[in-house]
Amino acid sequence: MKNAIIEKGKIVVKEKPDLKLEDKDGAIVKVCGCGLCGSDIVKLREHISPEGTVLGHEIVAEIVEIKSITNFKVGDKIITSHHIPCGKCKYCINGNVSMCTHFKGTNIYPGGFSELVYVSEEHLQNVAYLIPENLTEIEASFYEPLGCCVRAVKRANLRKDSTVLVVGLGSIGILMAQALNAFGMDVIGCDLIPERINFLKELGIDALHVKDLPERLEADAVFMTSGADKAIDTALKAIRNGGTILVFSSTPQNFGYANNEIYYRELTVLGSYSPSPADLKDSLDLLQSGKVKVKGISTPYELKDIQKAFDDTVANKIMKAYITIGKN
Repeated sequence: MKNAIIEKGKIVVKEKPDLKLEDKDGAIVKVCGCGLCGSDIVKLREHISPEGTVLGHEIVAEIVEIKSITNFKVGDKIITSHHIPCGKCKYCINGNVSMCTHFKGTNIYPGGFSELVYVSEEHLQNVAYLIPENLTEIEASFYEPLGCCVRAVKRANLRKDSTVLVVGLGSIGILMAQALNAFGMDVIGCDLIPERINFLKELGIDALHVKDLPERLEADAVFMTSGADKAIDTALKAIRNGGTILVFSSTPQNFGYANNEIYYRELTVLGSYSPSPADLKDSLDLLQSGKVKVKGISTPYELKDIQKAFDDTVANKIMKAYITIGKN
């Protein structure tokens, strides 16, 4: 089987022995395609993952071998997430599922940018679903990233009809704006790239260039989906006193929010990371119902062109890449 591994700071396609289920429970799946996540780019660019790592987790796949108590069978096309919380530790009990040690330790193997992947029985039981008939494979690949956005919306715990500014309209910003809208918020998006502003407008959600934001927007919440350091200034100018800033991005210089801004203005600043199984189920419902639309967000690339997909995403030539894989 072919898979794409990290090698000397690049993504290189290599041939590896095919995976076999052997005596394990779970399934071997043939990956149809896998979305390229911003976290994959950070792991490569910042040298977080070691040499030989297979990145990718937003998979759409077909079961080719299975040993499971679930109702899945060979030939089923499924989506799955990659992490599963234990549900019993102090993190899970307090609602911080993505901090759970078990959550961080579970994964699909070897990674989504591979022709074949092992999906454990635990994954099949908790976070795997058949692809709905009304979704294309590329649309279904948004199951996990949209789940992250659902998680963020829930964590912010906003009142319905709250005014929310989404800073950064990359793929996550577009998803986040729609998720907030689906949960009953009054949403405004902002970005520097006109095409992305227009993309959100065409979905029926207000969007502006950053320079066109009102001097005093006084948003109830600001959702940070941009990794630009200057986005912090935008958030602090736009948020009302007593408002909430939800951070769903990392910044290159690891700049933070000034203590006095938080203290004197009574701001709530919180982060959100990965979804729970319940968030993922809600994500699938939003996709299947059409309340969140993802057509046109992703650009497909073949596995052999995966480095170009990384490069084009970083250069803002595309919003998001979807790596078509398959095994002939």
